[in-house]
Amino acid sequence: NGHKFVRQCPVGPYFADFACRLGRLVIEIDGATHGLPQEIARDERRTKVLIAAGYGILRFQNAEITENIEGVLETILAHLERRGTL
Repeated sequence: NGHKFVRQCPVGPYFADFACRLGRLVIEIDGATHGLPQEIARDERRTKVLIAAGYGILRFQNAEITENIEGVLETILAHLERRGTL
């Protein structure tokens, strides 16, 4: 739908997996280790910094990407529509 994303986009001290700068949206793709307590805490800190920088954040598990890419894309598009970037 014309949205442009960049990979490994620097945002503050972090690199977002994917970012739509115009839509102010970060997409994070999480592997299995993101369920561990220390990773959950690290992700929470990261999310706070990204939100403070003005980004919305969507997180997806690797399995969601491989098993339901259409659903993932629909979720991303719906989020961008809600943020008023269409």
